[in-house]
Amino acid sequence: MNWKQPKVYAVKHKDEATRAASRSGGVFTALSDQVLSNDGVVYGCILTDDFCAVHIRTDNMEQRNKMRGSKYIQSKLEDTFKNIKIDLDMGRSLLFSGTSCQVAGLRKYLGKEYANLFCVDIVCHGVPSKKVWHAYLRWQEQRKHSKVTNVDFRNKRDFGWHDHVETLYFENGKTTSSEVFKNLFYGHTVLRQSCYECPYKSVMHPGDITIADYWGIEKAAPELDDNKGISLVLVNNEVGEKAFEDVKEKLIWKKTKLEDSLQPPLIAPFPKPDNREQFWSDFKNKPFIYIAKKYGGMGVKKNIKTYLKKLKNKIKRLVLKSGKRDSSII
Repeated sequence: MNWKQPKVYAVKHKDEATRAASRSGGVFTALSDQVLSNDGVVYGCILTDDFCAVHIRTDNMEQRNKMRGSKYIQSKLEDTFKNIKIDLDMGRSLLFSGTSCQVAGLRKYLGKEYANLFCVDIVCHGVPSKKVWHAYLRWQEQRKHSKVTNVDFRNKRDFGWHDHVETLYFENGKTTSSEVFKNLFYGHTVLRQSCYECPYKSVMHPGDITIADYWGIEKAAPELDDNKGISLVLVNNEVGEKAFEDVKEKLIWKKTKLEDSLQPPLIAPFPKPDNREQFWSDFKNKPFIYIAKKYGGMGVKKNIKTYLKKLKNKIKRLVLKSGKRDSSII
């Protein structure tokens, strides 16, 4: 049974490598490490080689690590719920991570409470169309004359946690950093119809723990913000509280105020844009370059801005690396 109001925390993992490999503060790694260390299993979302999001089952850290990071597309669940029930009935300790609607769907499917089930739901902005995502990838491949080999939906390494820039890597060794898909995503025209009426756009969630990027950290706990990623953690019930207590020693954390943490997806669904039908008409009838320019903000100013951000962060890393090398000589 969830509480009437969650307990709210700002969290970052003590291990810098773990946090660097995570999209925000690394709390998912801490929680799933705990489950795996107790011979449990973790179900979460990974990005496949053909850049589809799918839920998988794992009992090891190597596969779990693929679940870290953002995937701004809907995941395929396939037989996930069925397999979860088998694991639970066998008595396995189990963590399921997904969007709020997926967690609610799992609980509905199971039909009863399981003491060995721990659910972590992710604050969701909305689910964009896979068709648009793959059209975007094909367009970028045509521009670079090469196949995409890897995707970073939010390149924290080069641009910092606060910025949202996607970086694509290609077979021919080239890379491109862009804000086109991000702008399509935040324009909301590419979201599923049901997302405009999402019942989980509030502080009440079906997970035992709810996690997100801590947007608003500059007000809630500015001393923790180093632009390397901070997790917002909502502890929703006693199950979540116990799980959080079990991993606190691995974390730097601070209890914060709910009113300082109310990012838009915790308040209400985003309204359906007035130009949604026009977008889909254009998407079906126009080349993707038209979509990128009209809806994705593609232009010279954007490209220069992105390039300068990347260059600035690269110089900063080189300076820091040089400083470490000099100090070791001394």
